[in-house]
Amino acid sequence: MDFKNIDWDQFNNLELDNIGQWPKAAKIGLAIIMVVSLGFLANYLLVTDKVGELEGAIAKESDLRVQYKAKYKIAANLDQFREQMEEAEELFRNQVKRLPESHETPGLLDDITFVGTTSRLDFKKLNWQPEIPQEFYVELPIEVEVTGSYHDFGEFVSKVAGLPRIVTLHDFTIVGDDKGGESSLSLKLQAKTYKYRESK
Repeated sequence: MDFKNIDWDQFNNLELDNIGQWPKAAKIGLAIIMVVSLGFLANYLLVTDKVGELEGAIAKESDLRVQYKAKYKIAANLDQFREQMEEAEELFRNQVKRLPESHETPGLLDDITFVGTTSRLDFKKLNWQPEIPQEFYVELPIEVEVTGSYHDFGEFVSKVAGLPRIVTLHDFTIVGDDKGGESSLSLKLQAKTYKYRESK
C-alpha cells in the first residue's frame, strides 16, 4: 500500500455506527488495531498466568530433584546406615552400662579412696555435692582434696580414668606446701560421675 497516495481527509468523519461504509484503508487500520489489542489481551489473560505457573513448576522440579538425590543417597546406603545405627545403639548401651546405678554410687567413694591411697595420697576431703540434673543425665559431683607429690597426683588421675565406671575430673587446683624439707603438694579437684535419666 502506498501511504503517499492516501487521502487522509477521509478519516476525519468516520463513525462507529457506519463501519461498513468506511474506506478500505480505515477498515484495514481498525482490523490491525483490533488484532494487536486482542493479542495483548490474550497474552495478558492466558500466557502471563501460565508463565508464572511454569516458573513455579520449574522451581518445584529443582527442589524435587534435590530431595530425590538426598533420598536416593540414603536408599543406596540404607544397609550401611542400619549398621551404623546398630553400632551407635550398641555403643550407647555400653556407655550407659558404665554409669553407676543408684546403689553403686556409695561404693564409688570407696573406689576413689582406694586408688588414692594406693597412689600414696592422703585424703583431706571426699564428699558428695548436690546433684546437677541435665537433659539426659544427672551429674553427681564429688569434692576431693588430697596431699602428696606431683607424680602421685599423676598416678591417681591415671587410676581414676581406669575405673570401670565413668568418672571425670574437673577444676584442678594445686598448691605447694613445704614441710620438713620435703616438697608436699595439696590438690583440690571435683570428680564427677553420671547417671542416666530415663525418659518419662
